[in-house]
Amino acid sequence: MEFAGIGGFIVLVLDIWAIVSILGSSASTGSKVLWTLLVIVLPVLGFIIWLIAGPRSSRNIA
Repeated sequence: MEFAGIGGFIVLVLDIWAIVSILGSSASTGSKVLWTLLVIVLPVLGFIIWLIAGPRSSRNIA
């Protein structure tokens, strides 16, 4: 039971990180809305799909 709580918390943190990254990306507004909805409606699967194919952040990592 304790593992489920920790796992849920990890999924929540990763989804919040994904949503912040989506909103900070240079993608169009419509694209941002669709990606955000995908991550909210399907938290685990949506995060994995976003991680593989989602819009990248506009911040450059040098």
